[in-house]
Amino acid sequence: MTVTIYHNPKCGTSRNVLAMLREAGEKPEVIEYLKTPPGREKLVSLIAAMGVSPRAILRQKGTPYDELGLGEDKWSDDELIDFMVEHPILMNRPIVETPLGTKLCRPSETVLELLPEGAVKAFTKEDGEVVR
Repeated sequence: MTVTIYHNPKCGTSRNVLAMLREAGEKPEVIEYLKTPPGREKLVSLIAAMGVSPRAILRQKGTPYDELGLGEDKWSDDELIDFMVEHPILMNRPIVETPLGTKLCRPSETVLELLPEGAVKAFTKEDGEVVR
């Protein structure tokens, strides 16, 4: 199975998702999206595959979200995508693509929906929480 994760190694949720993918026996393509942003066309494709609006994957914490006024309703979807292309930190993470779908995996156990049933028996997150 081909699996891709748009990953930020500084993010605990992203690290947990990557570890669960590996626990499931996957060898995902790891794209550190802050170093290698997906670009506009790929970002549009990811958003379409998730079936969400661009606003649904905007990250506020630790980003220029507030200073850019992105909470205002005046921005079109295309404009929000342009902001994410210009400032990749605005893209929430981790986003995972598998043959079973594409999702923003927050919380981290959301990734289980993208893996074959039972692929991860039990997993302990960095904070000690057990995922079954």
